[in-house]
Amino acid sequence: MTDKPVVLMPEDIQRIMGKDAQRNNIMAAKMVAEIVKTTLGPKGMDKMLVSPTNDIIVTNDGVTILEEMQIEHPAAKMMVEIAKTQESEVGDGTTTAVMLAGKLLENAEKLLDKKIHPTVITKGYRIAAERSQRILKEIALKITPEDEDILRQIAMTAMTGKGAEASKEKFADILVKAVKQVQNNGKIDLSDIKIEKCKGEGIEDTELISGIVLDKERVSYDMPESVDNARIALIDFPLELKNPEIDTKISISTPEQLQSFLTQEERVIKDMVERVKASGANVVFCQKGIDDFAQYLLSKEKIYACRRVSKSDMEMIAKATGAKIVSNLSELTERELGNALTVEEVKHGEDTLTYIKGCKNPKALTILIHGGAEHVIDEIERALKDGLGDLVCSLKSGLVVPGGGAIEIEVARRLREFGQSLPGREQLAVEEFASALEFVPVTLAENAGIDPIDTLTELKSRHDAGEKNAGLNLFENTVGNVLDAKIIEPLKIKSQAINSASEVAIMILRIDDVIASSGDKKGGGMQGMGGMPPGAGF
Repeated sequence: MTDKPVVLMPEDIQRIMGKDAQRNNIMAAKMVAEIVKTTLGPKGMDKMLVSPTNDIIVTNDGVTILEEMQIEHPAAKMMVEIAKTQESEVGDGTTTAVMLAGKLLENAEKLLDKKIHPTVITKGYRIAAERSQRILKEIALKITPEDEDILRQIAMTAMTGKGAEASKEKFADILVKAVKQVQNNGKIDLSDIKIEKCKGEGIEDTELISGIVLDKERVSYDMPESVDNARIALIDFPLELKNPEIDTKISISTPEQLQSFLTQEERVIKDMVERVKASGANVVFCQKGIDDFAQYLLSKEKIYACRRVSKSDMEMIAKATGAKIVSNLSELTERELGNALTVEEVKHGEDTLTYIKGCKNPKALTILIHGGAEHVIDEIERALKDGLGDLVCSLKSGLVVPGGGAIEIEVARRLREFGQSLPGREQLAVEEFASALEFVPVTLAENAGIDPIDTLTELKSRHDAGEKNAGLNLFENTVGNVLDAKIIEPLKIKSQAINSASEVAIMILRIDDVIASSGDKKGGGMQGMGGMPPGAGF
């Protein structure tokens, strides 16, 4: 018998095993962390992302950068996932989470070089992550919704470095007011805060409107531009004739029959408008279309109307004005109407918006962002969303921590003390976990143009001396008490970042074999693997 080679897998399968697989994955994760690390902190730089269709995004928001980049490497994609989780859970801290994961893997590589087994490293990382969460809770400070000053400081810290510095005090006031207004029995739903963008004027003209702003105009110029003491009807069916759902033919043999058919159509639409008028409504927001003849009749009755209003906007108007969304005209009565002081059409440059203002105790409101360029407005929107996310999770947990790298240095210091009590090689992994946390203040210093080694040395000596709130005040480029400098962050940002980063690092370290199917003969399914240099797949 001749010895035939045993073929397990088809030829187009790429396979990387053992140390090569680990190094490849660690390299990819490090590259992702390297990409976003320059954006960290108030002095972080921005990235310009240009899509194939020449759409431009200028941002320093970690998750936006990673989502817009077309990353192919599987380990790098896992890093993008933790940024998305951080964004959905907290709304901020995405860069921190990705950087921590990258540094944990980089430090693990040093231990792998010392012939320490990956399972020992992962066990040490798991112990360190659990201990970190305990230390964070010990250090955290309690806040209540009444601490408006602290809430403003949290919002300002979140927005610093995102192009919103010039008006951050005003933005912080807007966000705190918005969050407190939509709070309902201690719960806050961010979908109740609508963010609308409008080109024109400057970012300092951004305003909070106790009501709703719609990106819609009235359907006819004959309608009033402004309605005082608005009684608002919300209807989710068309003010036009419905087309039959099945194919229908109508045979008409005489001109009289045609005339009566057209007259009947008009009568149906007239009847619809009469019902709207009878309810006492002087403003109508329709989720579907409004017929030309219906527009004319509504104009005659001096009723303001907008058509094709989205379902989410309809629900927000209902929350703000107390109106009920009606699905059948026969149900429309005065009880279903909502109230607002004014509904008016406002032109801002090329944009035409409808303002619904003066709602009594509105549980839905709008932040209208102004700005000179689309890219500026988009970045301000991202900054405001980060601020809102920070405020909501601070109020939810009622716990905050000092920012400016102070919390990371303190957790790292206590972790090192704890690591001394561990008997095995896990002690080395805990040590590397602590040094990964110190990477955050080091990067903050680097991005601000300060010497990172001097800064880290000073921070460590301050914390060893018992100054647990000593951190980087990058407004003055000094090391000091960050609570006095009003640099405060929610606990949830740090705890979520440490959780996500340690989990993804542990998962990547446990991989020792990558089997990749290209899916086609060109090998397009798994770039960055096999013949290409490690981590070169994006």
